Amino acid sequence: MKINITLITLLAAAVAISSCTKNENQKEKEVKKNILLEPWDGSFGGVPAFDKVNINDFAPAIEQAIASKEAEIAAIAAHGDTAPNFENTMVALEESGQELSRVLTLYYVWGSNMSSPEFEKIEVEMEPKIAAHQDRIIQNKALFKRIEAVYRSEELKILNPEQQRLVWKHYNDFVLNGAQLDDDAKAKLAEVNQKLAGLYTKFSQNQLGDEGEKYVLLENEADLAGLAPALKDAAAQEAKERKMEGKWMISNTRSSVDPFLTYADNRAQRETVWRMFTNRGDNADKYDNNALIPQLMELRSQRAKLLGFPTHAHWRLSNSMAKTPENAMKLMESVWKPSLNLVKKEVADMQAIAKKEGANIAIEPWDYRYYAEKVRKARYDLDQNEIKPYMQLEKLREGMFWVAGQLFGLGFEAVNNVPVFHPDVRVWKVFNQADGSLVGLWYFDPYARKGKRSGAWMNDYRPQSRINGKEVLTIVSNNSNFVKGKAGEPILISWDDAETLFHEFGHALHGLCSNVTYPSLSGTNVARDYVEFPSQVMERWLSTNEVLQTYALHYETGKPIPMELVKKIENAAKFNQGFSTVEALGAALVDMKLHLLDTPRIDADKFERETLAALKMPKEIVMRHRMPHFGHIFSGDGYSAGYYSYLWSDVISADAYEAFTEAGGPYDKAVAKRLKDHIFSVGNSIDPAAGYRQFRGKDPDSKALMRNRGL
Repeated sequence: MKINITLITLLAAAVAISSCTKNENQKEKEVKKNILLEPWDGSFGGVPAFDKVNINDFAPAIEQAIASKEAEIAAIAAHGDTAPNFENTMVALEESGQELSRVLTLYYVWGSNMSSPEFEKIEVEMEPKIAAHQDRIIQNKALFKRIEAVYRSEELKILNPEQQRLVWKHYNDFVLNGAQLDDDAKAKLAEVNQKLAGLYTKFSQNQLGDEGEKYVLLENEADLAGLAPALKDAAAQEAKERKMEGKWMISNTRSSVDPFLTYADNRAQRETVWRMFTNRGDNADKYDNNALIPQLMELRSQRAKLLGFPTHAHWRLSNSMAKTPENAMKLMESVWKPSLNLVKKEVADMQAIAKKEGANIAIEPWDYRYYAEKVRKARYDLDQNEIKPYMQLEKLREGMFWVAGQLFGLGFEAVNNVPVFHPDVRVWKVFNQADGSLVGLWYFDPYARKGKRSGAWMNDYRPQSRINGKEVLTIVSNNSNFVKGKAGEPILISWDDAETLFHEFGHALHGLCSNVTYPSLSGTNVARDYVEFPSQVMERWLSTNEVLQTYALHYETGKPIPMELVKKIENAAKFNQGFSTVEALGAALVDMKLHLLDTPRIDADKFERETLAALKMPKEIVMRHRMPHFGHIFSGDGYSAGYYSYLWSDVISADAYEAFTEAGGPYDKAVAKRLKDHIFSVGNSIDPAAGYRQFRGKDPDSKALMRNRGL
């Protein structure tokens, strides 16, 4: 029997095509069902469906959303014969990629708060793809040609100031990220960015692994001598959660470590805990980050040169308030020397106390907090343990809400019908007290857990905007790492942690007060060395009598903190400023000097050691974030060559608070209105320096910072 091979081949091909089409249609159908791709529904303009997240959905959702956004971008770039204008180019860009924004919000929230080995594999796969997608948009010649045309058009002159600012922002963002490079340079840049994305992911995963797996276990209660009952309970609870009931655990997070270093009498255990925390990422094990740093630095150097900048620092600061690394260095160096002098005095005072108590020791880094607390008690008759019973986490949260009402007219009401990613997370709707109109939502996730990165931060789940009159409500969150104590008992936190709580709430208020048209200019989307100003200025309201007398209530008696104790706090306000300034500024100087290197392929530990020695860093202090766990600068570009921003912003915040003290006090209505109108509500819709002058009537004075820190 003769077989018609041609016919069989064609039939087979037809079946294959049919099968392939069927499979593709099925896949497409499955992707469309992916909950991560769905618009947010429910009240408040829609909310993230955290309760329906399946981490296996992330990769296909991100890939599909990237494809959708790139199709939208292609449509904007190829806008037929229509000449580019503000509406069809800039507004279209602002409205594009909403699906991807939703997916990435869920993805990054999961990575920061609910990470796991399974999720980390997804990050390793997705981060380079996300970086490549961003480069494809920046490097789209037709798109940039339209943006540039609007930037140079006559139309620009008749646009309103916010529209002009949006055009300026998009044009400059594209230029700074390589839109004007030739094809070869663009290809090299894209390759560098994808490699960096992979390294950033590895660095942050190593940091998370070190913090999650390492701890100090105490089996003898005598090792906790000096700790208040609440701290002991928290350590016992930590051990219990890790199935080690009857023991005590100091976990590898600042909220657990710092109180132990401040109060624990056992010096050997203090050293053990200090070394655990200080050596994160530097233990020659699977989580060691030292080998990643020179690779990161080499790639950053290559990128800066491709983009026409001598160093990574020059590139990063070109779009900042400081403008140049030299300006940032000038400020840091002006504060560094007086801070070192203050540390010498602090150490001498501590050494005297140690000698008086019969301790024949030289003060070491694991002694600093412990003996500083003794000096505080001797000099100001102030024991932090006296303050802590009044620092109830929930009462302080209520105090923050009250301050937001007094300054910005905001009200908060708890809601229970909003999905969350963990039972610890709670949600409040935020409204204007004057007319009850809805502002947005505030999520609060205060407790440490495995899979959650350390520290405290604010997230912007959805920025406020009103393109074409469509009001989009903002959604923000505050996340912390407080350690739970006994079930049913209030969480007591330190004064420093209370300041951090108010600080992060300042970021949230920056997002909640936003009143602009375009999402790219909304809320906290401002220069890195300006974004910390609204948060740092908010710290100052914690110590106002109105907050302390109403919300600093003793957890057992309910009585407000005594005025004599408040007076002691005021008297000691500038205490230990040498330590806190040098600890943070040392990290900022190392960051900047590292990113100013011409040949950045360095030995990380050696560079850190030699740079600190050249700076005459006191041996009694280690910089706040050692390089192997300096996530601010190595888990992304965020604060790289930008850790100085905290100091730069604090110059502004110190000067801004003096506007209140020079007027009717911290709750002066006229000054608060100016603060909201020209700082908190405008986002990046105006130049920040101009906005500050509208608020203050002048540029910030750095002497305010020196006065504030006793320098």
